[in-house]
Amino acid sequence: MSISPGPVNMTILASGATYGLRRTLLFVSGATIGFILLLLSLGLGLMQIVTAYPDLLKYLSLAGSSFIIYVGYKIALAAPELSTEEVPCPDFKQGFLMQWLNPKAWLACIAGISMFTNPGSHAPLFLFSGLYFIICYLSLATWAAMGTRFGVILDTRKKMRRFNIAMGSLLCMCAVYLLLTSIGF
Repeated sequence: MSISPGPVNMTILASGATYGLRRTLLFVSGATIGFILLLLSLGLGLMQIVTAYPDLLKYLSLAGSSFIIYVGYKIALAAPELSTEEVPCPDFKQGFLMQWLNPKAWLACIAGISMFTNPGSHAPLFLFSGLYFIICYLSLATWAAMGTRFGVILDTRKKMRRFNIAMGSLLCMCAVYLLLTSIGF
């Protein structure tokens, strides 16, 4: 799930293209830690609340998808500047929060918990979380590295503008798709 296209991955790809690998790794770190803490929170008890109140997940999907559409809109309309001096790079906190608002992250956590937990022990959850931390970080860093390669190609305002529109549009489409699947459409 971590390597497959989704809202966080599209944001990382765009950030890698604009700011480079090194600066994007803060966002990658925040997204990875945010995901693992979401996974552990759900596995250690939050899942009981979600199970007891299934509409909560629908409202979360609506809020998360709305936020991701907003981020996609901002990326699509971003000025095609080749200089990044004025626009701040996505940071650790944004990566962390984006995972908690990402319907794909919630679905991945719920699927993982259903397959890798044991009612008698939390050991499988902790082992799964540790392995997933490594997999998630490497997967997201791969998107950042791919973005840096795109950054080399995007050497004109016109190319950067097209890239921004494509990434923002893909991000919005991911959010709409995740929202529609989460509400059973």
